[in-house]
Amino acid sequence: MENGYFTDFYETLQISSNADRETIDRVYRLLARRFHPDNHQTGDPLKFDALTKAYRILSDPEKRAEYDGKYESIRVNRWHSFIKKSSDNGNSEDTKIYQGILSVLFTARKSNTSRPGVGIFELERLLGVPEKHLEFHIWYLKEKGWIQRDESGGYAITANGVDTVLQSELPSGKTLLLPPEKEPVGQSGGNEI
Repeated sequence: MENGYFTDFYETLQISSNADRETIDRVYRLLARRFHPDNHQTGDPLKFDALTKAYRILSDPEKRAEYDGKYESIRVNRWHSFIKKSSDNGNSEDTKIYQGILSVLFTARKSNTSRPGVGIFELERLLGVPEKHLEFHIWYLKEKGWIQRDESGGYAITANGVDTVLQSELPSGKTLLLPPEKEPVGQSGGNEI
């Protein structure tokens, strides 16, 4: 947790929260080469710093255990109000998934307009829906023009998607589903967690 905001290090490294140490090492090395500032084609100092920070936490068993405790608590609490509201309205399971995806992407876009992407692992975790089940819903929302892939490979809501959220009763502004980031990833000098 930094300045009161939670950073999802699993999403940063694009891995499952069940990943073993070997996977963490392999993925980090691959992404670090890609985003290292010395790489003139794909280098990105902010992304590299974020990857390194995530790796330092997730590769250290003690730091990872501490992080996982906070991670699980935040993950569970993040969707409690959304799921309760959805089940109170008697919506179908598909509608809950569509609403959940749009709501997460709306909040992510509103929190960080320049980096609004949310990866499939994060959607899977937040919604409690396996990736295989999300494929149809993501396809549908993309075909409607409500979401799109962003340059990081994640999903982001489009202007049409924002209009859809604002015209519906989705928990867009009243329930914050993802914590906003106050500063770009890798810019803080604070604690690791």
